[in-house]
Amino acid sequence: MRAAAILVAAGSGTRFGAGQPKQFANVAGKPVVRWAAECLLPHVAHLQPVGDPALLGPALAGLGCLPAVPGGGARQDSVRAGLEALAPLAPDVVLVHDAARPCVPGHVVPALLAALARVPGAIPALPVADTLKRAAGGRIEATVERAGLFRAQTPQAFHYPTLLRLHRQSGATGLTDDAALLEDAGLAVDLVPGAEDNIKLTYPEDLMRLERALAPAMLPRVGIGFDVHALAPDRALVLCGVVVPHALGLAGHSDADVGIHALCDAIYGALAEGDIGRHFPPSEATWKDADSAHFLAHAAGRIVARGGRLANADVTLICEKPKITPHAAAMQARLSELLGVGPGLISVKATTTERLGFAGRGEGIAAQVVATVLLPA
Repeated sequence: MRAAAILVAAGSGTRFGAGQPKQFANVAGKPVVRWAAECLLPHVAHLQPVGDPALLGPALAGLGCLPAVPGGGARQDSVRAGLEALAPLAPDVVLVHDAARPCVPGHVVPALLAALARVPGAIPALPVADTLKRAAGGRIEATVERAGLFRAQTPQAFHYPTLLRLHRQSGATGLTDDAALLEDAGLAVDLVPGAEDNIKLTYPEDLMRLERALAPAMLPRVGIGFDVHALAPDRALVLCGVVVPHALGLAGHSDADVGIHALCDAIYGALAEGDIGRHFPPSEATWKDADSAHFLAHAAGRIVARGGRLANADVTLICEKPKITPHAAAMQARLSELLGVGPGLISVKATTTERLGFAGRGEGIAAQVVATVLLPA
């Protein structure tokens, strides 16, 4: 059974209210229409987009779709244009899908194609669960019996020759789906189970629902970092990427920024990728007196490479002097800049050891960091 699909993307999306048609809005990093196409492609030999070729070309680049054909003034016109474009390929069955539905669960299309072995048409649908009211002018006129009522979804599946013939012959106007053509012709259309996640992007608030449905599941991973360096003369004191006025700096192979070093270790720990010494060995001359910003940029890049994002980082500097509070906001801003996140995700604070130990005696500065990274499940 040779299957093809028509992706109807010619609507203007006036109810969505954005500056572009809703099917080209970005959701979870990709245009809605691209998500929709990717749902159909595993099941069909040919996918025919219908809509503005100038917009569809970039949105569907690299997917192997047929060249887009322009749509018409009404949905029926657009579907007919797609059917005519597929005529030289003569598929046995055709799926018709709204480009504004980017999330089609995997069970839907196989169920539709299986139904076509016994009937000329099939659609996914969900039973109406809410109480229905008929109203006018904001006032209820009647309660509508919901028994036997279903919410129709797409993609809808048909024997291709049948749907092409009905579109060519029908004089009906204003139909909102293709199953109605078969209904008018007295042909059987079966229902298969739809899905609540098969959301049609209609209003701006639908974007949030689609983000939740399409974004990959993320699991939190927590890392802990700790670093300490001795105070020494003739060096600048760099903490969390900020030069802090002080009589002493920190001794170390690089600039010895304990705040960034501990933060890197926390990130690498959350990623299960070792510690800062594994990535930047102190035995290598390359890192002599290096700006630790390079290390943190690398750690941030590792988060991105793993498909994750930083949820938060909490940095605690441990020292008697200098006072950290006057510089904490600048440190927060610098760390958020290096990590590419908002400053609200980064905390920088300080504490003392009540004059106990090496930090209490002013011999060195330590840092402790807890970082949470979200990674794909």
